[in-house]
Amino acid sequence: MKKLLIALAGIALLASCAKEEPMSLKMIRSQMTRANGDPTYLDYANGHFRWNYTPGLELRSYLDAYEVYGKQEIYDFVKAWYDKAVNEDGTINTYSVSTYSTDLICPAKSLFYFYDKTGEEKYRKAIELVKTQIDGQPRTSGGAFWHKLRYPHQVWLDGVYMAEPFYVEYANRFLKGEEQLKAYDEIVNEFVIAAKYTYDPVTHLYRHAWDESHSQFWCNPETGQSQHCWGRALGWYCMALNDVLDELPATYARRQELIDILRQICAELPKWADPATGVWYQVLDQPGREGNYLEATCSVMFSYTFLKGIRLGFLDKELLPYAKDLYAKVVKEFISTDENGLISLEKCCSVGGLGGNGNRMGDFAYYLSEPIRPNDSKGVGPFVWASLEMERLK
Repeated sequence: MKKLLIALAGIALLASCAKEEPMSLKMIRSQMTRANGDPTYLDYANGHFRWNYTPGLELRSYLDAYEVYGKQEIYDFVKAWYDKAVNEDGTINTYSVSTYSTDLICPAKSLFYFYDKTGEEKYRKAIELVKTQIDGQPRTSGGAFWHKLRYPHQVWLDGVYMAEPFYVEYANRFLKGEEQLKAYDEIVNEFVIAAKYTYDPVTHLYRHAWDESHSQFWCNPETGQSQHCWGRALGWYCMALNDVLDELPATYARRQELIDILRQICAELPKWADPATGVWYQVLDQPGREGNYLEATCSVMFSYTFLKGIRLGFLDKELLPYAKDLYAKVVKEFISTDENGLISLEKCCSVGGLGGNGNRMGDFAYYLSEPIRPNDSKGVGPFVWASLEMERLK
């Protein structure tokens, strides 16, 4: 109860400054208020803790906002979730290495942060536990991670984001010499293999996934590709490119391969945006098709991609006016404000995948069948990051 009262007091303090708030803090305050100070209520989890990429993603963006603005209540809110996750022996509640799901690597990125902040060995042990998954993750013949053990031979663009930012940070911190260089090569290979086998030469975009065995019911039996470019899948991939490039040493020779991929994607993306609004559709390669809709999570991810890529020098600085205008268009199209001054990110696709228990076909009808909801973590986190990038410019 004491922790809850402290958290609610923090929310009230943030609320008192709402008029002057930058957009990143306004979104965080809104989310913390909706969660009643309890991070296990984020992303519709309803108070049930589960080690999962969605809260891990959103809470990572909160930590970045804390580093900029220093609001203790934000740090405490995030740490409350990780306190539920990590035990003193370094085990992680509800996490199992043996499922070999790349999704479960994503929330481990913040373990480095808390190890630095607290010095507690439980975080170091938890990092090593997740690294055992990296070491044992099943791979394609070329060395790319299977998305999950239960999705054999499959490389999803989503999974590149889930695993590689953690892996590159681990390599930077704890590996040396040839071992480190080998890790860098494995990471770059993941991006290159995903790009090679999901690339659509007609649209110059990247399809959601590729099945090396060419046996899945959702794939083209000749190419192994899924049917469409799904907006959020490409958004994940773009964010992963920026995050990994930010960590790879400038002296590492293969870094340029990733920069070239990022530039190619960003040269194509504006061509597929809705002309009237400047943002993107749920099924990215079917703009304007009846039933398709403008989708928030992919649009926010692309906005963040342009802003961060320009700041880090991976994209041309001449793109900055476009990127700033794009952010404004994202806010106009997707951000709403309620009577209490809380903001929401509207029109988020709740989930998207292939195969599995739902026999997800990956066709146009499938992507339109998934629920749409506000304030999905997969949009909120990138929105906070995009907002922080804009706030840096000021």
